[in-house]
Amino acid sequence: MPRRLIFTVPLLLVLLLTLLLFGAGFALKALWWIAVIVLVVRLIGFVARPKGGSARWYRW
Repeated sequence: MPRRLIFTVPLLLVLLLTLLLFGAGFALKALWWIAVIVLVVRLIGFVARPKGGSARWYRW
């Protein structure tokens, strides 16, 4: 029984590490896409702002 446990624990740790890295990679890729979308919206807002000069294109 202990011999089986010796082989099972490292396998479970490797599987857990793989799952964590896959999840982190997916989250980082999603965050990059969100950052690109926010940047594009900010650039469009900067270009399309009113010609008054001091007016803000956002409400907050």
